Amino acid sequence: MKKLINAADSVVTDALAGMAEAHPDLRVDLANKIVYRRSAPTPGKVGLVSGGGSGHEPLHAGFVGHGMLDAACPGEIFTSPVPDQVIEASHRVDGGAGVLHVVKNYTGDVMNFQMAAELCAEEGVEVATVLVNDDVAVKDSLYTAGRRGTGATVFVEKIAGALAETGASLGEVARVGGQVNTRSRSFGVALSSCTVPAAGKPTFELSDTEVELGIGIHGEPGRTRAPAATARELTRIAMDAVDDDLPLSGDVLVMVNGMGATPLIELYVVFAEVAAYLRERGAVPARSLVGNYVTSLDMQGFSVTVCLLTDDLTRLWDAPVQTAALRWGR
Repeated sequence: MKKLINAADSVVTDALAGMAEAHPDLRVDLANKIVYRRSAPTPGKVGLVSGGGSGHEPLHAGFVGHGMLDAACPGEIFTSPVPDQVIEASHRVDGGAGVLHVVKNYTGDVMNFQMAAELCAEEGVEVATVLVNDDVAVKDSLYTAGRRGTGATVFVEKIAGALAETGASLGEVARVGGQVNTRSRSFGVALSSCTVPAAGKPTFELSDTEVELGIGIHGEPGRTRAPAATARELTRIAMDAVDDDLPLSGDVLVMVNGMGATPLIELYVVFAEVAAYLRERGAVPARSLVGNYVTSLDMQGFSVTVCLLTDDLTRLWDAPVQTAALRWGR
C-alpha cells in the first residue's frame, strides 16, 4: 500500500490540521474532530450540522461555509462520528433558531445522530433531522436498513443551507431539505475497490474485465458484478435504474461524481452520456456538478445523482455559496 500518510491512525487529524492551515475562514477543533464556520453561530439563523465517516472528502467538512453547513463532524475512516461530536457541534452553531442535522442513512450515523438530537433537546437545543436515502441500487445493505444516503446529501446541504441563510424557520428548512431528498436519486458504478489505510489492502477484488454495479460509498457490494463496458453502456445502466424509480422530466439538477480516483476527463465523458439520456426523455440538465464531491478514498468509478427541480429549488441552488469545495456568487 502506497499512500501519502504519516500513520494509519492519524490520517483524519492530520488531514484536519491541513484543512485548518489551508482555509483560515474555518475553525477546526482537532481534539473533538469538528470543523466550523469561523463566524458560527449566527444569531437568528438555523444552524446546519452534518457528518459521517471520513474518506468521502470533500463531504462533509468541505461543505462548511456560507450557504451550506455551519459545522461538520468527521468520524474515523468509514466510521460514524460519535454523539459527543454532534452534541458539541450543535451547541456551538445554535444561534437561537434551532439546528438541522443532515444525516445519511447508515445505521451508525442514524443511531449516533438520533442519540445526539435527544440529548440536545434535553439541554435546550431544538433539533430537526433530514435523513438522506437517495441510492436506488440496493435496500438493506451491509451498512444500513433501507436505502443508503449518497450524492443527494450535497444537494440537501446546499439547498437547505441557502434557505437557512434567509432566516427561514427550522421547520421550513427541514421541510425543504426533505423535499430535496424525496426528489433525488443516485446510482454508483465501481471500476476498482478502495483501500482503507488501516486495512492496507483493497476492500474487494475486481478483475480488469469486471465492474461492480450499484456500489456503496464504503466499498460495500452493489446489485451485481458485470463485464466491463463503455461509458455509454454503464451510464445507461445507472440512468435506467434512476429513471425506473423516479421518472425523469422537466429541469433536472445533475451531479456526475467521481469516487476518488477517476480522471476528470472520464467524468465529462459520462456527463455527456447523462445529458443525452435526459434529453431523450424530454428532461433538461438545467444545473450540474462534475467532479469529486462524495468519494470513497481511492476508488475508481462514478455515481450519478439527479434531483427534479422546481423554481424554488433552482433559486436556492443558485444562491451564493462559499465553502472549501463549492463556491459561486460571492
